[in-house]
Amino acid sequence: MNTESSFAEAQSSRDKIKNDLKTVLSDMDEYLRATASQTGEKIGVIRERLQEHMHKAKDRLADTREAVVDKTKEAAKATDEYVHDNPWRAVGIAAGIGLIIGMLIGRR
Repeated sequence: MNTESSFAEAQSSRDKIKNDLKTVLSDMDEYLRATASQTGEKIGVIRERLQEHMHKAKDRLADTREAVVDKTKEAAKATDEYVHDNPWRAVGIAAGIGLIIGMLIGRR
């Protein structure tokens, strides 16, 4: 159970980071559109830097997504191999978890 809670916490943290990054990217994109008609050397330099940072952030977000997908596939493969190698143990674990859930639901 400890591994499952760690995985859930890591997934939650990743989701929060992903949502925060999406919000920043959206805000940056909105700012770039709002200042598109503005002229001046300083604004042009700032816009270029923001665009560069936005592209880097999008690339990192895509890389993070790929890494999460890869890790999830690895975990699913490891679980599948474990269940095939230890079918009765897997059945026992599932039954135990079902019993615990049933007891928790029964208390309500």
